[in-house]
Amino acid sequence: MNNASSNLNTANLQSASGSQAGGPSPTFSPLYQQIKALITQSLQSGEWKPGELIPSEVELAGRFKVSQGTVRKAIDELAAENLVVRKQGKGTFVSTHHEARAHFRFLRLMPDEGVPHYPESKFIEVKRMRAPADVARLLELKSGDAVVFIKRVQSFDGIPTIVEELWLPGLIFKGLTAERLNEYKGPMYGLFESEFGTRMIRAQEKIRAVCAGDSEAELLQLAAGTPLLMSERVSFTYGDKPVELRRGLYSTARHHYQNDLS
Repeated sequence: MNNASSNLNTANLQSASGSQAGGPSPTFSPLYQQIKALITQSLQSGEWKPGELIPSEVELAGRFKVSQGTVRKAIDELAAENLVVRKQGKGTFVSTHHEARAHFRFLRLMPDEGVPHYPESKFIEVKRMRAPADVARLLELKSGDAVVFIKRVQSFDGIPTIVEELWLPGLIFKGLTAERLNEYKGPMYGLFESEFGTRMIRAQEKIRAVCAGDSEAELLQLAAGTPLLMSERVSFTYGDKPVELRRGLYSTARHHYQNDLS
């Protein structure tokens, strides 16, 4: 409690002293943004674990010595960024990938008909390897650093629909094996969160149209040359640290890519 308040006061003092010294003008940070940063620090440090209830707005206002309205505005932004979730009559909880609503945050392939549901995975390959140069660059690793490589096919109702290749930093995901992936029945991000302490909070994605090569066509049970969607996604945890590179090929014979814009 004292550290958080001290950080906040120090930030304010630094802002004031910078102005008086006549140096470069400091960037103004609204008070609620400072509170948001302090709450995010607590999330990152694991003070409140995924799925846990965080202190009430009144408690946080007392902790940081600010108004309840300032705390509410900070939590509004955290909720909009899916870092926390408000539950009517229960309070505010740390978001978790184990919630059903979180399963489709990073999976945008929706069925043309029927209710969206999570696909079944078949792992083709899981191994530790040295990071290729392009992978190392996107994950901010050194070329040759250890990564975990995963290749899988995902099927909806028994129909192969997605071929994915994933690269994960080997240091963070030490101990991730094919056996562990096969025995885990929830979403992969839930496994990363609960067993490797790594929560994906945002992603950058590129999408383009490609034609299926021979190997992809065989895995997806399609003719070579069939049009596919290709995505390349880098997922980040707290502090904008990249912790996953994922490249996927999507068959859109029965599905479409959906992104809700606001």
